Amino acid sequence: MKIALHGLTLKAEYIAEIELLFKELAKHNIEILVTEPLDRALKMTGKKTLSYWVIENQDELREVDFLISIGGDGTLLDAVCLVGNLEIPILGLNTGRLGFLATVATDRIGEAIEHLAGGNFQIEARSLISLQSSRKLFNGLNFALNEFTIHKRDTSSMITVHTYIDGKYLNSYWADGLIVSTPTGSTGYSLSCGGPLITPGAKSFVITPVSPHNLNVRPIIVSDECEVSFEIEGRTDKFLISLDSRSTSISSEVKLSVKKELFSAKLVKLPHYHFFDTLRQKLNWGFDMRN
Repeated sequence: MKIALHGLTLKAEYIAEIELLFKELAKHNIEILVTEPLDRALKMTGKKTLSYWVIENQDELREVDFLISIGGDGTLLDAVCLVGNLEIPILGLNTGRLGFLATVATDRIGEAIEHLAGGNFQIEARSLISLQSSRKLFNGLNFALNEFTIHKRDTSSMITVHTYIDGKYLNSYWADGLIVSTPTGSTGYSLSCGGPLITPGAKSFVITPVSPHNLNVRPIIVSDECEVSFEIEGRTDKFLISLDSRSTSISSEVKLSVKKELFSAKLVKLPHYHFFDTLRQKLNWGFDMRN
């Protein structure tokens, strides 16, 4: 078995856990490959005794059975971009903060590797959102696990986003921006703007306005089989769009639409994990300050 490790940074307090991860992988005779960002982070810690191969291009990922993301949810989102349409199963080891996606705690490393080596897990397919545009954006990485966002730029004034579903006019949103979220992204930016929580298997998108001018404008859930297109107006000609944490500036002349991507992100689901457990833990559901 071959497992790739990916991380963007490495906090000093997690060095012991990373050494344990390497030890557990070696115990099961698993070949370890490391992405270049994690290789740099490991070298900065002075750990030169760990044995692994460095992945220099995406083609080398084709032989990998799993990818372990080491960090928070942002690192896992980056791992999804790295894997792309290879659909390599990703397991998130949480050394970050919130951990809606990176669900494996550092005190469960040995247990997690035991499950991977023994085949005791499930693969959960998470839908991605794909951006179609009249010019090439994001270096061709035009998909996201969480959301696509349109946002105002260089002005305090609102923008107007004329929105269409399969070519049929839906609404003109006078707002600071507009979010189109996947079910996975419903726990992210969309949630903070008043959007609903959606279970990962739901076949839907959520369209959520950011600080709308009209308070009767609410988020709407639509089928992920539809195509959502936009026309943007504002007092300036520049607007900001983003796919998860990646953003770029565009002009109003660029044609934009989103739909469900043809491939998906495959997340490893270990035994005894459930989405509802994560919701209760991360959102403090059922927590009473009086007790």
